[in-house]
Amino acid sequence: MAELTHFDAGGQAHMVDVSEKPVTDRVAVAEGWVRMRPETLALVTAGTAKKGDVLGIARLAGIMGAKKTADLIPLCHPLAITKVTLDLTPDAALPGVRITATVKTTGQTGVEMEALTAVSVAALTVHDMLKAAEKTIEIGGIRVVLKDGGKSGRFEAAP
Repeated sequence: MAELTHFDAGGQAHMVDVSEKPVTDRVAVAEGWVRMRPETLALVTAGTAKKGDVLGIARLAGIMGAKKTADLIPLCHPLAITKVTLDLTPDAALPGVRITATVKTTGQTGVEMEALTAVSVAALTVHDMLKAAEKTIEIGGIRVVLKDGGKSGRFEAAP
């Protein structure tokens, strides 16, 4: 099992020193979903939700979340993110919205936490935008599906 890097020899939490790591291009992709009743999803696809453009607002919220990750997660490094994209796709089979975030940087540490935060904040925003229409909305499946760059190389999750 890999050693946990966020703890020093005495077991105290600390921010990992990345100053000796090489600067490389890095990317991470995370995904998740928001499940709801078909009639609630219809509000999203028709653009008739009371609070407005659910997917557009959630996309912006996810981008903002990625940029604020170091403010939310105590041991994350503040990063110069070079790109954040969020895809929010209605899925009648779920039923709900599938969310994918891609985050890129060129730096000394990866952007997995930023991608996960982007998906989480987007999902929470979808919930917030629709909670008046449905109280039983569920959020789930949030995970890293791709990470590339740095010493550990490429990781792709099983489908």
